[in-house]
Amino acid sequence: MLDELLAAWIGRQRWFGGKGRPIDELSIDADVELTSGLRHLIVAVWQEGSRERYQLLLGERTDLPDRLKHALIGTVDDRHLYDAAHDPDRTGWLLDGMARDETRSGLRMRRVPGAEIDTSPRSLVLGAEQSNTSLVYGDAYICKLFRRLIPGVNPELEIVTALAARNAPHIAQPYGWIETDLDGTDTTLAIMQEFLSNSNDGWDLALASVRDLYALMPEVPAAEAGGDFAAESLRLGAATARVHQELAAAFPTDVIETHELKRMAEGFRRRLGRAVAEVSELRAYVSAVEDAYHQVELLTNEVPVQRVHGDYHLGQVMRTTTDWVVLDFEGEPGQPLAERKALSSPLRDVAGMLRSFDYAARHLLAGNPRAQELEPRATEWADRNRAAFLDGYAEGGGVITRTDAALLRAFELSKAVYEVVYEARNRPTWITIPLSAFRPRAV
Repeated sequence: MLDELLAAWIGRQRWFGGKGRPIDELSIDADVELTSGLRHLIVAVWQEGSRERYQLLLGERTDLPDRLKHALIGTVDDRHLYDAAHDPDRTGWLLDGMARDETRSGLRMRRVPGAEIDTSPRSLVLGAEQSNTSLVYGDAYICKLFRRLIPGVNPELEIVTALAARNAPHIAQPYGWIETDLDGTDTTLAIMQEFLSNSNDGWDLALASVRDLYALMPEVPAAEAGGDFAAESLRLGAATARVHQELAAAFPTDVIETHELKRMAEGFRRRLGRAVAEVSELRAYVSAVEDAYHQVELLTNEVPVQRVHGDYHLGQVMRTTTDWVVLDFEGEPGQPLAERKALSSPLRDVAGMLRSFDYAARHLLAGNPRAQELEPRATEWADRNRAAFLDGYAEGGGVITRTDAALLRAFELSKAVYEVVYEARNRPTWITIPLSAFRPRAV
């Protein structure tokens, strides 16, 4: 009966990865009682011959309060079953278990050595996420539950614990995690870190700056706008360089030789070909993009590679009262775990942030009747902040040589090609944002 209820419920959840496809079968792979009225489940979902596994905190109450009715899964014999991640009366076990380094029926709750965990705060679920569920405990902790489970140690846990052990700046301090064995492999179920309560999201700050600029008369330059963001972009560039230095010190590094660069360029070119076949608007830019990829093939020096963020943009950074903090070191969503942990050029992260500045500048132009009038302002803002970020990256010790510039441009264009396809599939009115990346520019 429970598996039938879950099969009907799980397809409607924001974090479920198989939306739009019928569920062929659902089974419960693990069922652990945590406290009275709370169980931890791992469920396997089969769709079109493939299996995905998800974790669920299953609550049980005879009387379900109104505040939890949105989390109801179903009712069996007058017992209300619900997603207990939304129930602060039940989620204290996360803090308790990590504080005590408890192990229960294969669930291992671990505390970062030396960390002190206050078990008194109650939880509140953040509502903005898609693939995970984050619970905020007071103003102290944020615990991220990985709903879709992939066997292996999550890259974010690897990175933040390694950097914290080095007392590295620009990260949210880790406090603990939960793991289990999945397919014989240690697998991360949750991570708890410092909650940056007095901080602002980088994307929101950038958009506020763009709005301020758009509200001014055209003759007022971005440098004189009250909400100018360039100083923050400079600081963010320096913070990014420091994070890259810490990653290089904490994990193995290597180099890409010239023949591997040629394979990389060929991979870029194949993705471009598939994108052009799907999105005709790209055809006008093929020659310029292929020329940029060819410049990578002409490089004759080795390129350093290391662990990187892998999905770097303004939504992954927070401005605290003192500096920038980098979050979400999971890598690019949807990619295999081995690829998310693979060594890469730090220029990949730099390119991701440069693309994010373009998105921030043009996000408000989509569907805007003043879009043509405001386009020069968008270009001015993006170019100014891109340049400031690169200056900060250099000041922070990041290296971008003349040779690196060719690789950086290729990374950025490859990212823009991906964005064009994404927008064509999901938000067609936004396609002009990534298409702007293919025009000649100052930075």
